[in-house]
This record gives sequence, structure tokens and C-alpha cells, in this order.
Amino acid sequence: MTFQRYVAIGDSFTEGVGDPDPTRPNGCRGWADRVAEALALHSPEFGYANLAIRGRKLPAIIEEQVGPAIDLAPDLISIHGGGNDVLRPKVDVDALAATYDEGVGRLTATGARVVMFTVADPGMNPVMKLIRGRTAIFNEWVREIAEKHDATVVDCWRMRDWKVAEVMDVDRLHLNPVGHQMIAIAVLDRLRIAHDLQPLAVPVLPELARRAQRQADLEWARSHFVPWVHRRITGRSSGDGVEPKRPGLSPIG
Repeated sequence: MTFQRYVAIGDSFTEGVGDPDPTRPNGCRGWADRVAEALALHSPEFGYANLAIRGRKLPAIIEEQVGPAIDLAPDLISIHGGGNDVLRPKVDVDALAATYDEGVGRLTATGARVVMFTVADPGMNPVMKLIRGRTAIFNEWVREIAEKHDATVVDCWRMRDWKVAEVMDVDRLHLNPVGHQMIAIAVLDRLRIAHDLQPLAVPVLPELARRAQRQADLEWARSHFVPWVHRRITGRSSGDGVEPKRPGLSPIG
């Protein structure tokens, strides 16, 4: 299977936050870029666009990105959303799923191959365990929607053979380069695309004593979690003022 025109839509997961590269638009690489690089090896005419914007909730992704993605006439589309929604104190998961169903239906109606993702299991992060139940329900909706529309699912929920400290950025909310590489490999494997990507070396991390770990957790909360909560309370988003890093189809190096 080969693809000529790949469009990625979604939130920070797809934009590539946590995988820094100052030479790229928005200063990040990410799994979608890595997938595009592998796909480009199979086609000299390959084009890639990435419309994802950090902080976007699923309804905004559907409203703002699905139409422009379809206008680019891709034969491969990836969509990730819902992670920012299930983090909110209140969310109607069933209504969220109905919005997702409508958006994915529009994408698959174009004839393009659509790749969807479940949200990673928050139980791996002690701070996020409270939303594990609603995340599991949302993910079951994702699988049902994918089955209904014959979309391909990359099931991040079942990727439990990694440790948060190994695959997550220091903010514990976004993947680091190791994690982004793992997702890229998973996407290519699910699409049955031949590639030579290999897992990146996991950094060796010191084993912290309980008191030191608690101090590290408190520092993380002050530096990352509290600012995130403050943005939610004030109605702001990390994506305010951010533009899509690849708004049109173009070759990727």
C-alpha cells in the first residue's frame, strides 16, 4: 500500500509537541512528520500537510480542520482528538462521540484511508487516574466509530509496555521523541507500510527515593499542572495564536 497525499489533523499529539526541532514549523517534529518521512520514500510525488493545533478540543478539531483537510483531497488522513476533552471536570462523552462520528463519516466518505487513535491509558500517570473511567468509555466509542466507518485504529490505550518517565516529556502530558517514534512505528505497522524505523534508546533515569519522588511531583505540579489548570479556568488555551505548521500539501525532507 502506498499513499500520495497525507493530511494529519488533531491536537498537540499530532502537532508533535514534546518532540522539539527548531528547524521545523512550530518548532516540533512529532510522530506524524516521522510517518510522512517514511511514506515519502515510497513515492516521489508525496505531499504532506499537518493542520493540528495544540490544545484543541474535539469539537473544534471537527469544525476547524475536517473541511480544510477534505479540500486537500488526501488519500490518507489521520485524526486524533478527545484527550483535551476528557481532561475537563465535566464532559458529555456520548455527545462527544456523536460529534466524532459525524466528522469521521465526512472523512471516510472521501474514499481516503482514515487512521484514528484511542487515548492513552491515564492510569499510567498517578495524577490522571481520576479520568480513567471516562477515558475508557470514550475509547470504546472510538473503536465503534472506526468499525462503523472502516477506519484504522491505533490503540494507544493498550500500549502499556512503557513507563511514563521513558516516553513522556517533562510536562507528563506530551510524548517525548521516544514516544513519538513509537507512535510512528505503530501507525506504519497498522497500515502495513514497509519502513526501517526502530525504537529510540530510552534514557537511563535515576531511581528516586520516595521523598525525592514526592518533591519531583510537587515541582511538576507547580511548573506544569497548575498553569494548565489556570488556562482552563481563564478560558485560554496553549494553542491560542498558534497556526497549523503545514497548512498545505508539500514534500517533506
